[in-house]
Amino acid sequence: MRLVSIASGSSGNCTYVGSERTHILVDAGVSNRRIEQGLNEIGLKGSELDGIILTHEHSDHVKGLGVLARRHHLRIYGTQETLKEMSGRKDLGEYPQELLTPILPDVEFRIGDLAIQPFSIDHDAANPVAYRVQNGTRTVAVATDMGHYDSYIIDHLRGLDAVLLESNHDVHMLEVGPYPYYLKQRIMGDHGHLSNESAGRLLNHILHDGLKQILLGHLSRENNYAELARETVRLEIEQGENPYHANEFPVEVAGRDAMSMVIQV
Repeated sequence: MRLVSIASGSSGNCTYVGSERTHILVDAGVSNRRIEQGLNEIGLKGSELDGIILTHEHSDHVKGLGVLARRHHLRIYGTQETLKEMSGRKDLGEYPQELLTPILPDVEFRIGDLAIQPFSIDHDAANPVAYRVQNGTRTVAVATDMGHYDSYIIDHLRGLDAVLLESNHDVHMLEVGPYPYYLKQRIMGDHGHLSNESAGRLLNHILHDGLKQILLGHLSRENNYAELARETVRLEIEQGENPYHANEFPVEVAGRDAMSMVIQV
């Protein structure tokens, strides 16, 4: 299995997950050109995709969807509520509505040889989900746009080989930064985004000997930067109540405007 972030951040999100036979995108929140360029870098073309699975309907997760769906006639998977929000959007242009395929949280579905389990997350969207994707004995997850985590989230992120996990903001930078008060409250609220500290604490619950790669994503341009996110998460792991040390796990950061490393598990 491979996992690679094509783009990750408040300006656009798109992640490739695939096996030798099956290729999917988690979200399509950047232009079709950038998606095609990203796929080309790993030896693929848009025409080889088998589907797009959507986490939720916000623009930074879907704005490239219309062109991609029209050009390649790709099936689009999302919760019924997400798809309803999508179908009313004019900015995506026209695309065949029969491509929209509803899914349910906690009900596994398959695309090719990938078993996909959506699970509910708390975000200010219509029934948003994160995804756990399995091929044979290998499992990865893409989990961003989470206002907080609980035992349900932890359970769905256990036993992974690799994870792309939200590390959106540094709390202090957000508190003293230029955002208006209401937006700060939204981001830090239970339906907003995970901070660096929260990402590290969540990781403490899911670390295990088989976790091969941690990729931090959805970093805020204004309220975070890569080295701060990485070191804060590593510090939380080091100080957490777990038997591990931070240097036992590779922690990388997905860029807003560049491909991440290719994670192979």
